Amino acid sequence: MKKIKIGIFGCGTVGQGVIKVLNDFGALVEQRSGCAIEVARVVDRSLKEGECPHLDFKKVSKESDSILNDSSIDVVVELIGGVEAAREFVLAALSKGKHVVTANKALLAEHGAEIFQAAKKADCDIYFEASVAGGIPIIKALREGFVANHIEAIYGIVNGTCNYILSKMQESPASFNDVLKEAQEKGYAEADPTFDVEGIDSAHKLCLLASLMSGQWVDLNKISVEGITSLSNEDFEYAEMLGYVIKLLAIAKESKNGELEVRVHPTLLEKKHPMANVSGVYNSIYVKANPVGDALFYGRGAGAFPTASAVVSDIVDVARNIVSGTPNRIAPFWKSAREKKLKAPEKVESEYYLRFSVVDTPGVMGKISSILGKQKISISSVIQKERNEGEVVTVVVLTHSASKLKLAKALSEVDALEVIHQKTRVICLEREN
Repeated sequence: MKKIKIGIFGCGTVGQGVIKVLNDFGALVEQRSGCAIEVARVVDRSLKEGECPHLDFKKVSKESDSILNDSSIDVVVELIGGVEAAREFVLAALSKGKHVVTANKALLAEHGAEIFQAAKKADCDIYFEASVAGGIPIIKALREGFVANHIEAIYGIVNGTCNYILSKMQESPASFNDVLKEAQEKGYAEADPTFDVEGIDSAHKLCLLASLMSGQWVDLNKISVEGITSLSNEDFEYAEMLGYVIKLLAIAKESKNGELEVRVHPTLLEKKHPMANVSGVYNSIYVKANPVGDALFYGRGAGAFPTASAVVSDIVDVARNIVSGTPNRIAPFWKSAREKKLKAPEKVESEYYLRFSVVDTPGVMGKISSILGKQKISISSVIQKERNEGEVVTVVVLTHSASKLKLAKALSEVDALEVIHQKTRVICLEREN
């Protein structure tokens, strides 16, 4: 049996999870893959003896060259997180002919075009299943399972922190800040949750999903991103009344002209939508493809063992490639660094939830309807609670499909009306079909 030696950069939560999985399930891995995986070296500058019970501490080093310059190590596993140091290690490993497995979505989203070209030049593998949705095998599905399919759209709940917060706000009248604090206390949110709650983490993951979907590189900086911090309990109350839930969705959707819409934002989902009941810290990805139809993936998107499971899966894939002499099997997805043409955000069309805060006076709804009508934005439904004339009242409107540009023009005029008490709240809407 061929023995494949790996070197691991970073032995934190995920790194230790990988070592434990290989220790506990090594025999199963060998049986199923025909390869024996050996952890030959671990580079971690802060790991102390005894912190990782299944690791021989003699294999731990503080020097990156102990992996990079060891010709017996076949595969480098990058688990340090961050971007710049990880980029340096990955490019150095590829330059020395070592295959790479990484869980680092930020690294690939920001420098993927460069890294995949380096892998192609070195005729080396780079696998990244754990970079999106933890233990859900979505990368393998897009790369291999759907190889005969034209993928029309991907919808993802890919950030467990945000999904936990939104699920709690849907269930109870707790404020965003209160639920965030609870998530931090339970370890579901970082001390600084900015990357999660502002949608940046979801955008990193969407960049990779959309690139696999299109077969061309999607520029992270061109993805439209909106987080969840401005959502209020009132929005969840009205969503419930209308038969919707609110989720932070990462969306990649092909337009009729072949352009790709790529966006991250809070979204109203009909309760009968397959993703509407994905709650807590769980992730889900919904793929619309031809000829297979619709497919839904669900599972844990983070954590030591779901992520470690994905990393070990990648290690085994690379090991099989080494044994069979077929490296760089995913190269067709990255033939060049050509960028995929994206649809301009202002041209993207959607249905919308609009929450107006207005002084209740005769004719106010007529004024709003007239302004929307000038931009050819039609209304599908309206909710207005009873109030005394002259008081501030909330009016919620659901619209039919309209471009973001037309909506922006209409709302700039609406929000300038004297009867408007505060800026209109806008949330995109997705129906089950």
